[in-house]
Amino acid sequence: MGMLCTAVFVLSMNNFGPIADNAGGVVEMSEQPHEVRVITDRLDAVGNVTKAATKGYAVGGSALACFLLFNAFLDDITVISNTKFKVVDITKIEVMISGLIGIMMVFLFVGWSISAVGHTAEDVVTEVRRQFREIPGLMQGKNKPNYKRCVEIVTKAALDKMKKPALLALLTPIFVGVLFRFIGDIYNLDNSGINLLGVECLSSFLIFGTLTGLLMAIFLDNSGGAWDNAKKLIESKNLKNTYEHSSAITGDTVGDPFKDTAGPALHVVMTTMSTTSLVLAPIFIGNIK
Repeated sequence: MGMLCTAVFVLSMNNFGPIADNAGGVVEMSEQPHEVRVITDRLDAVGNVTKAATKGYAVGGSALACFLLFNAFLDDITVISNTKFKVVDITKIEVMISGLIGIMMVFLFVGWSISAVGHTAEDVVTEVRRQFREIPGLMQGKNKPNYKRCVEIVTKAALDKMKKPALLALLTPIFVGVLFRFIGDIYNLDNSGINLLGVECLSSFLIFGTLTGLLMAIFLDNSGGAWDNAKKLIESKNLKNTYEHSSAITGDTVGDPFKDTAGPALHVVMTTMSTTSLVLAPIFIGNIK
């Protein structure tokens, strides 16, 4: 109830950021005076802070949903196996390895997401350079660029280059649960009791992966906004074409996929892993009578 009471306020803060950002773009494209752009830059800097705060709210909601789904997963296993399952022993080597896989999956997902943004940005830069070469009068403002082509590149990349990270988040929990279920069957060749090794390993994977994703999402959301605001601060002090400004641009280039791609995507990944495990819970239990 506490989170729901502030939902409207959080949504308002979340919408403030994109509106201020788009206002800056409209001012620049309409060639407004520099003073107007200074005002929109300040609003955009405030918007980055509000977006970071609201993303923290979103992370909290995702974490709450994950822990509820995890408890539902444990209850589901208890009902299916007719065995009370509430404790995960992380001293088992298989369980510990599964937890490490959960941690590594988060870092791999973030790396692939950021890499997808970088490669797409290179494609857009290549297209923009091609248009400057081939469209006469573009530099002088006599002809308009082909916006459609740039939008097409970005839209296709958003769908195509995120296939690999999405499949990673969906298939890794299934792989871990099924793999260690079969390993448990090997340990339990005499069929003495229900094999819950796959469930234990999957539970460890979910716990470690969710906690790592929670901390990583907070880091990405806040650091990305900080880099963006650092660049705006340097520009407001008339330090363009300096080493400080070049460094800030590099930081902002990294910060954008941090706060706008990898960070928000982790919110979805955490709940996706828990939901997938809950729905497919029966296939992770071995030797059910």
